[in-house]
Amino acid sequence: MNVAIIHDWLVTDGGAEKVLRNIIELYPEADLYTLVDFLDDRDREAVLNGRYAKISFIQKLPFAKKNFRNYLPVFPKAIESFDLTKYDLIISSSWAVAKGVKTHKDQLHICYCHTPIRYAWDLYDEYTRDLPFIKKQLVQASLKYIRYWDIKTLGRVDRFIANSEFVKKRIQKTYKRDAQVIYPPVNTLAFSFCSEKEDYYLTASRLVPYKKTKLIVEAFNDMPDKKLFVIGAGEEYDAICKIAKSNITVMGYQDNEILINNMRKARAFIYAAVEDFGIVPIEALSCGTPVIALNEGGTAETVQDGINGIHFSFQTKEAIIQAVGRFETQTFDHKSISEDTKKYSEVRFRNEIKGFIEGYDTISRL
Repeated sequence: MNVAIIHDWLVTDGGAEKVLRNIIELYPEADLYTLVDFLDDRDREAVLNGRYAKISFIQKLPFAKKNFRNYLPVFPKAIESFDLTKYDLIISSSWAVAKGVKTHKDQLHICYCHTPIRYAWDLYDEYTRDLPFIKKQLVQASLKYIRYWDIKTLGRVDRFIANSEFVKKRIQKTYKRDAQVIYPPVNTLAFSFCSEKEDYYLTASRLVPYKKTKLIVEAFNDMPDKKLFVIGAGEEYDAICKIAKSNITVMGYQDNEILINNMRKARAFIYAAVEDFGIVPIEALSCGTPVIALNEGGTAETVQDGINGIHFSFQTKEAIIQAVGRFETQTFDHKSISEDTKKYSEVRFRNEIKGFIEGYDTISRL
């Protein structure tokens, strides 16, 4: 069976790339396609085991390495430019346009959907609200076209897999299609249990606005008696360093060994983003570390208030402060927290994906 794997773009080793890596392990001989591939050597080894993907024409457009997202209006044309006629099975790992590759009736196309295109659908107003007038008109026109194309190409997908119940509902609302939920893979072997917790809190993510790391830092600025470690790099790094008080250690990017060591020993892990699923909080839980997280999106499913962590309902520093205070009044079974994460393991993910594809392929060919 000839297999093609389609991924929106490759620029960093994030949650979607952990999914991709495990799909590639299932189909190591598959050809890999993506709009652009700008992985550095470290991430290329981690995600693709040193491989390179087949790329679209966007890779060679001016300033694409830093600003490829500016070419959003031609993403549909770029993803449709791939000739996939020789493949029997197509697996798209999609949060943007990968699901829209051209297929024919004798192919099976399974889409692992991280989310429908958020900036074209549920975050449309947020992305366009504060833009200057001329730019706003251009962006709105582009996103309306993306919406039209996104719906028009739904027939190219035979079945959707959602990465959470949260995304399954979004697929139903946006696409009017059903989806099977298969949770993303978590390396529960590497993020191993530790019973000895130290007196500090931890947050770790890319330092970009929607992750709300700056908000967490502002909350701990108002809790000077509590230590916070911040791991991650990104556009907000300098701003976070500038405002962080002496009880906060901003560590920047750290390799997996240091991240895991800090995650295993943290008193609790703090997370304030609205995530489609959220792999990093599960990595913390795998270490037996409770998670204090927003009661929305993926963490509303994976964090159980009072059992493996604490919920807060609003993205405000006051809500985070209250949640930390409530956390400190409770006790948690760290071993049980860790054991419960086995249901998110990489082996489980690969078995479920393989079973889903083989089962559907058998039925579709009867």
